[in-house]
Amino acid sequence: MKNKFIFLSSCLLSAMLLFSCKDNKKESNEETSEVTAQSDTDFRPNFHFTPESGWMNDPNGMFYHNGYFHLYFQHYPDDNVWGPMHWGHAISTDMITWKEQPIALYPDEKGYIFSGSAVVDHNNTSGFGEEGKTPIIAMFTYHDPKGEKDGEIDYQSQAIAYSLDEGKTFTKYEGNPVIENPEIRDFRDPKITRDEVHDQWIMVLSADDKTMFYTSQNLKDWELASEFGRGLGAHGGVWECPDFIQMNVKGTDEKKWVLIQSLNPGGFNGGSGTQYFVGDFDGKTFTLDESMKGVGEDHSYWIDFGKDNYAGVTWANIPKENGRTLFMGWMSNWLYAQEVPTETWRSAMTIARELRLEKENDIYTISSMPVKELKNYRGISYQEKDIKIEEETKLIDSSKIDLTSAEIRFKISDLQQSNYKFKLSNSQGDELIFGYNHPKKEFYLDRSGAGQTEFSEDFANKISVAPRISEDKELDGVIILDKTSIELFYDDGKTVITEIVFPNYPWEQLSIIPENGELSLDEIEAYQLKF
Repeated sequence: MKNKFIFLSSCLLSAMLLFSCKDNKKESNEETSEVTAQSDTDFRPNFHFTPESGWMNDPNGMFYHNGYFHLYFQHYPDDNVWGPMHWGHAISTDMITWKEQPIALYPDEKGYIFSGSAVVDHNNTSGFGEEGKTPIIAMFTYHDPKGEKDGEIDYQSQAIAYSLDEGKTFTKYEGNPVIENPEIRDFRDPKITRDEVHDQWIMVLSADDKTMFYTSQNLKDWELASEFGRGLGAHGGVWECPDFIQMNVKGTDEKKWVLIQSLNPGGFNGGSGTQYFVGDFDGKTFTLDESMKGVGEDHSYWIDFGKDNYAGVTWANIPKENGRTLFMGWMSNWLYAQEVPTETWRSAMTIARELRLEKENDIYTISSMPVKELKNYRGISYQEKDIKIEEETKLIDSSKIDLTSAEIRFKISDLQQSNYKFKLSNSQGDELIFGYNHPKKEFYLDRSGAGQTEFSEDFANKISVAPRISEDKELDGVIILDKTSIELFYDDGKTVITEIVFPNYPWEQLSIIPENGELSLDEIEAYQLKF
């Protein structure tokens, strides 16, 4: 696909005009007519992972081993749009700062390397271990482009590769594919989990409108155990990129199994989205919890209600004593991912998050918050308490905190007073609006005036909304800001909204606007994030 975006302006028109909007902030404020709209390098995030160049989509093969978090990802290094898929690779000691590595898996005569997972085979159940080296086993989908072009159905199959150097390089198994296609057109994205209870490997696989469960003892021979999902949950598009994990219910000794299931289209606010299901697993069959039975298209069981968190999965091999379930998603949407206004690179990942399973009123829900490691990057801080808001009020500007790399927390105790909305703005007139409608018990985000939007009619054609899951009278929120993204975590992460934006100039001010009366902002604190 050719890139549809036409630059509004270019910082490369001539050496005489070359300047960075951020570096020339003072001059541009004094003479706004000389400001050039941001593009490409201006848009590269400060701390969300992006590839150095080329295209990126789904996170793949995430595992932790010997002090490093490994992130693999769908990658086409030769263009900024989707193409022959590779597995790119990056490593981190804290899931915040990433170092890109050489490509881990290349396409071959069997096809492209589509999404999948990786596990640490501590007991060498696969037999690939040598000389005491622990094998890392990656499982991925082979996608045969010729078969697809010829109209065949069985052009996707499952394969494995192993690494004996802790995930740096992989050797593809000579017996591939390990699972042939059973005449299903969309048959992909294997995610492996170790089932300690039943002493086996489990693998979940997306198959058009359902999830297929497989079991294995050696990661090479797989047996179909059961299927799940037809007629349950959202089905506006093809199911993709599943994950299956056992989680402790917060504050109890109870454990439940959680199936995370992406789909495209059919997301809560259109396009790509990721839903989840909670239940029990007997070693072969996943049974939905009674509280979720009958859940249909219009449910509220979503990992993220925003438009830009897709195909997210969890890290394998997290130490048990750690007790955390760690997650990351692709921060884009297939509605416009190939058209966004960046040229040398495309797409970023979300901030890493900790998922928690909670039970309230006999209903199980997933909440998520940024991983605690982000706090290690806090620099300058700003705090105010008990602010009475009667009209639009500036809370923070760039003289206090750089709003292109910030963490902001707020608390409102009396929601009966008024609706409210926050406004991020800059001197060029861009505005990103987000807030809460108390009568509707609904959060919202409006990016229609937040800068460059015309590259796609689907990008800002509607205001995104999300239900308030919590019944607490007090509302708290966390706002994570990067150059081109906002991640909103309400009520300790019970409702999450993630969306990308492309302002023409960096954000300079955060204001709050009461609606229908006075508003009392109990507390707001902001941290400069330093990288």
